[in-house]
Amino acid sequence: MRFATETGIVFAREVRPNLRNPAGIVFGMAQPVVFLVLFGSLLSGISWGGDGAAWQWFVPGMLIMLGLGGTVSAGYMLMTEMTGGSLDRMLVTPVSRSAMLVGRTAKEVVLLVAQSVLIVLVVLPLGFELHLVGALVALLLLAVIGVGLGAFSCALAVLARKQESLFYLVQQTLVFPLLMLSGVLLPLDGAPAWMRALSRVNPLTYVVEAERALFAGQLSGTAVLHGVLSAVAFAVAGVLVGARAMRFTGD
Repeated sequence: MRFATETGIVFAREVRPNLRNPAGIVFGMAQPVVFLVLFGSLLSGISWGGDGAAWQWFVPGMLIMLGLGGTVSAGYMLMTEMTGGSLDRMLVTPVSRSAMLVGRTAKEVVLLVAQSVLIVLVVLPLGFELHLVGALVALLLLAVIGVGLGAFSCALAVLARKQESLFYLVQQTLVFPLLMLSGVLLPLDGAPAWMRALSRVNPLTYVVEAERALFAGQLSGTAVLHGVLSAVAFAVAGVLVGARAMRFTGD
């Protein structure tokens, strides 16, 4: 109960500035929608085997891309607070480091889910077929992987706290390969053998495949099982690594 209370306090602290700046929320949510409509419209010109088939394939991958780009900002915000000194006021409170990690990551996950819902609503008139139960499970799975991504980002921010450029260098070096090797933007069926091999060790690959299966209405199967296991394992590992790293935020 204490951990939940402390997490709620941190979450409220993190989300309050966003609520005071609704314009930032609106533009932040509009950006992925514009990208989706422009890029998805190009895909719709290709024969995918049916009306709306391009959206069924592209939207789940888009949500993972959004999660990878959005939740990693938790580390950026942590880096800003560490360098600016505002985090010091939180560190002298009895709030646990783990609660600080989960609370700030939860804020990014909530924004991610809100953006995802908006994207799904936007593509419905364009031919996207909604399977409600599968979509809800897919959003839950997205939230789980978002927790892991945000936690790893915070861990990286702590490790690079004395050299900010290292944070951006490592993050950008990792994000693009993770995206390309997960099949988010383009199918990997025709990719070289070495790329397909690397994609099978990328946890995001299984989550992307599970998201596409769930949005297609498939609530069971190997793809969903592997996606759930990958997302949960990634989230647990992220929280453990992030919580351990947060112990050094005051050093």
